[in-house]
Amino acid sequence: MFEKFRPPLFLVTALGWLSASVLLGLYVWIAREAGLPTLPQLRVIHVHMALVGGVAQMIFGAMLTFIPPLLMVPFEEKKSRAFQYALLNGGTLGILIGFGISNFPLIGMSGAAVGLVFLILFSDVIGMVKKSVQRTGLNLWFYGLAVLALFAGIGLAELIAFGAFQPDATNLARLAHLHLNLMGFVTLTIVGTMHNLFPTVAGSRLYSDRLAVVAFVTLPLGIAALVGGFIFAEPLFQMIAGFVLLTGAVCYGWNIFRTWLSAETKFTLPVLHLLCATGWLALTMAAGIFLAWNSRTDPPEFPTGTAHMMGYSHMALVGFILQTIMGALSHLLPVILTLNRVKSQKKRRPYLDELIRLIERGKWIQLAALNLGVAGMMGWGLSAGFFGLQAGPTVAAVWISAALLLIGLGLFAGKIVRLLASHPQE
Repeated sequence: MFEKFRPPLFLVTALGWLSASVLLGLYVWIAREAGLPTLPQLRVIHVHMALVGGVAQMIFGAMLTFIPPLLMVPFEEKKSRAFQYALLNGGTLGILIGFGISNFPLIGMSGAAVGLVFLILFSDVIGMVKKSVQRTGLNLWFYGLAVLALFAGIGLAELIAFGAFQPDATNLARLAHLHLNLMGFVTLTIVGTMHNLFPTVAGSRLYSDRLAVVAFVTLPLGIAALVGGFIFAEPLFQMIAGFVLLTGAVCYGWNIFRTWLSAETKFTLPVLHLLCATGWLALTMAAGIFLAWNSRTDPPEFPTGTAHMMGYSHMALVGFILQTIMGALSHLLPVILTLNRVKSQKKRRPYLDELIRLIERGKWIQLAALNLGVAGMMGWGLSAGFFGLQAGPTVAAVWISAALLLIGLGLFAGKIVRLLASHPQE
């Protein structure tokens, strides 16, 4: 299994962590509104289950798949990735247990184990770059900056775990750590991948290489400025960084949108998921600017609470990141499974078509439920601000959004299970 199904193994395991995280998050969210008992640690466990076990592992598996073809090197694994697999998932489990029992040294050591996994991959990529006769593409520069941001985020987390900050600076350091990992690592990886993946999935060519370069320059600059704004507690600096990030996101989004307009397959499920995810990224950047502007006074001009922050964060986590993963998996898994399960070139096309038909079933319900569910979370936050957490519209928004998200994610999970269980006929 480790030898033949290496990328799918990481991708499917990551999907398992994401599914568990979604269920835990829905429980915490609904329990809060219904008055059911919850532990305060569950929220941070939910976040790290999604970002470390799910998203980081998904990115690791995707890099194993994408980087050798991008470098155009004949790369065949001569070593098993079992060690990295065990280290990545063991590190994730250690982080979750550490938060559950409030053991911060355990969290720090487990986070270092996750960092070691990517350090090993980074070392392998450096070796491939040296052997490549292909000019290093923009994608790999995105990946390089993303991994550097990951190491910086993990380093900051180690300092937090081992008590290097004063209590009043710890929360600011946590914000910097979160944005280094979420925006520096995850967002740069997704944006770098999408410049190649989206045209491939859509059957088109990228609209503008210049816009891709602008995104490559502005997004890392904005992230660096934003982290600096958090560390020095400067809302004005955070706002400026937000506008730089929004510029990069708009250039990237316009590039993807214009690529979509000329696409051969505009309305396949993977294409639509990736397109919608791009829109949520731009909306998240705009919402972040508002939050930075709002926090310039103490107390803030518009009071914000947990509901607003949950709605804002899940625009990024569900609307952008999770939906990008869903779109990428909807395209990649049928291709990978076909290549691994069917040796005959002639027999691959019918089996691939069968898997694609399975993915496309109920696509409009899946898309509508997922995106309306994310929009409903934003509505929940706004309703809580206007009417209060216990008001009828706020409670209705909770249950409607939860139901929509469960429908959208349940349809996707069911398709993945059927996809993995669907073997070619002899």
